[in-house]
Amino acid sequence: MKFEELKGFAFDLDGVIADTARFHGQAWHQLADKVGTEWTPELADSLKGVSRMDSLELILKAGGHENDYSHDEKVALATEKNDNYIKLVETLTPADILPGMKAFLDELKDHGYHIVLASASKNAPKVLKYLQITDYFEGIVDPAKLTHGKPDPEIYSEAAKLMDLPADQVAGLEDAQAGIESINRAGETSIGFGASLKDADVQFDETSEVSLAAIKEQMA
Repeated sequence: MKFEELKGFAFDLDGVIADTARFHGQAWHQLADKVGTEWTPELADSLKGVSRMDSLELILKAGGHENDYSHDEKVALATEKNDNYIKLVETLTPADILPGMKAFLDELKDHGYHIVLASASKNAPKVLKYLQITDYFEGIVDPAKLTHGKPDPEIYSEAAKLMDLPADQVAGLEDAQAGIESINRAGETSIGFGASLKDADVQFDETSEVSLAAIKEQMA
């Protein structure tokens, strides 16, 4: 893929635009304590980029509790976690945008690129609102309408459809391996943040390093 062919960018949210993952971590930790599952760094890492109900299942399974709750009880637990998460989200301000991301969004907007959000979070519109960057995005993929979560390519394929672009004209930005795999399987250019994301087409250690020029240099 050539840099000159890129016309649109699809952004993950947690760990790319803002560190709302820490809020998810706090809320899931509270829930793990409630159901009696030990909270470990490995468990926390396994929830990255995973949907709410799938995350709950991972927590229950980690503690051997996967058969202890009915479907309705699981829905109630997930709702309780989300309520706690939203309380934390409402403390966000533009100061919480990760380094370099506001400048990159400005650069994309100034150069006429399409910009959409491809997050598994159903709370993404609320997060963008508190960060005061909603207007940058022409669309948000609705995770409620997706059949499969990352690393399935569906969310990034839907992002391309929102922009009315073919896959080879779209780049996706992610901070988790499941997300990079999702972008790659969608046939799009993957931009990863984190030293461990070796499968990314373009890789930065920190969000502060991203710019159109830096992406072009790595794609050359």
